[in-house]
Amino acid sequence: MSTLDWLVLVGTVALITIYGVVRSRGNRSMDDYLLADQSLPWYHVCLSVMATQASAITFLSAPGQAFTDGMRFVQFYFGLPLAMVVLAITFVPIFHKLRVFTAYEYLESRFDARVRVFTALLFLIQRGLSTGLSIYAPAIILSTILGWNIYYTNIVMGGIVLIYTVTGGTRAISYTHLQQMLIVTLAMFLAGWMTVHLLPEDVGFAGALQVAGKAGRLNTIDLHFDPDSRYNLWSGLIGGFFLQLSYFGTDQSQVGRYLTGNSVGQSRIGLLANGMLKVPMQFLILLVGALVFVFYQFNPAPVFFNKVETDQLLKSQYAGQYRQLEQEHTRVAADRRQSVLTLEKALSENNEGVVEQSRSAIRQADEKAKEIKGQVVDLIKKNNPAGDTSDVNYVFLRFVLDYLPHGLIGLLIAVIFSASMGSIASAYNSLASTSVVDIYKRLYRKDRSDGHYLKASRVMTVLWGVFCIFVAQFANRLGSMIEAVNILGSLFYGVILGIFLVAFYLRSIGGRATFWAAIVSEGLVVWCWLAELTAFLWLNVIGCVLVIGIAWLLERFFVRTRKQEAPVSE
Repeated sequence: MSTLDWLVLVGTVALITIYGVVRSRGNRSMDDYLLADQSLPWYHVCLSVMATQASAITFLSAPGQAFTDGMRFVQFYFGLPLAMVVLAITFVPIFHKLRVFTAYEYLESRFDARVRVFTALLFLIQRGLSTGLSIYAPAIILSTILGWNIYYTNIVMGGIVLIYTVTGGTRAISYTHLQQMLIVTLAMFLAGWMTVHLLPEDVGFAGALQVAGKAGRLNTIDLHFDPDSRYNLWSGLIGGFFLQLSYFGTDQSQVGRYLTGNSVGQSRIGLLANGMLKVPMQFLILLVGALVFVFYQFNPAPVFFNKVETDQLLKSQYAGQYRQLEQEHTRVAADRRQSVLTLEKALSENNEGVVEQSRSAIRQADEKAKEIKGQVVDLIKKNNPAGDTSDVNYVFLRFVLDYLPHGLIGLLIAVIFSASMGSIASAYNSLASTSVVDIYKRLYRKDRSDGHYLKASRVMTVLWGVFCIFVAQFANRLGSMIEAVNILGSLFYGVILGIFLVAFYLRSIGGRATFWAAIVSEGLVVWCWLAELTAFLWLNVIGCVLVIGIAWLLERFFVRTRKQEAPVSE
């Protein structure tokens, strides 16, 4: 990166951090620290909710996902708008009416303390692990740009966010989210425009879409019902609905965002606006990845996008083998580039015969390129068994660093940092609030002063920050970050949602049945995942249905048992 890029990057990150701290000085109570005194308007709620979900993983891994697998991942979000409607009607008024700090407080009043604590623990496990992935994603950038050790980089990245999270609490997070989303929108639009601008003059945007479509990268909608398919219309609408309903309705990192709204109406409008904006936003991010794919059809692409690993190969005993594979990859890429040019011309002339010949040649070239890449991955494993052998998270970053103009590089890197800061800060805050309110205050220190709990919240923020940084040290073994974080969520969100749905709608079921149903269901969900019985999105449906069904059966059993044990009156 150039000096200009560094100035843009450092200036943007510093501006966001300082702005958040200054606008949120003077937290006087736990209510102010965790809920911003429930004083924020709907647009703060909307942008804060979006920024919490749109981590660095979104802007690093999503374009790479579209590059390698097409745009079908967008179906993952199809259940989101419907989930926002359900949340606005049911969850929001209940939480506001009870004036809770966390979503899990409600569960004790409805069931008992053990259901509340167990659900809070499920959230803490899931969110703590997921936040480690969110820290690792931007750390990739620094390690790629500067050649820094990824483990030290995780410590730096996770530590920066602690500054304004510990200092300013929820209000600081909300104000920084406002700045982050504005910067993100501008930068991603510029990235898409520049990608098209760098294509050959006779291709243009329409031509790029044609090439992407013929290469299978615009596979947005899949109507086939297949439980083993990760992304199709039905898994997105049904599985995605359950996942999004659980994430936004029961995950404290999101509940804490819309509890800051100054009224039920403001929180509702913020959530509904998020439902309207999120799918188009994700579509455009994936479209950038598809356009990057088209760009590399006309320009040389690296045989492996993670430059840190390939640089290590060049310094190893396998350097000669790697250089031979690079040369072979260059020849294959040149053949494919010629086939793409022929395809583009045939498309403009509606010559179907040449179109099919070109597509066949491109497929053959792609297969050969995958074979070469597999050999490079084997060399990486030989050279460094702990090396990162998945480069999907590096595709967009490598494109930015190699081809975009200076200044814009710094801005896009700042976007990824900003997005990461927003989601990590929300996670730190939610982990702290749940730990203090649902565990520490409920089980250990029930009658302390508000100042005591404010101090405890700050201490918990630091402790969770350290834990998440520790988790980040192992994230490089999980492949695509955007898939890994959603798989992790699917292991827990369905069960948590099932608990809340029983609480809201099945008043005849008590805490004992719900508690044991949740434990059994969580075990079954993990078993389904380990046995690879279905695609991960369906785990959300399975977990939710299992909790409801098992809780209903257990309640019937417990009622019958109590009747049998009751003494017979004479």
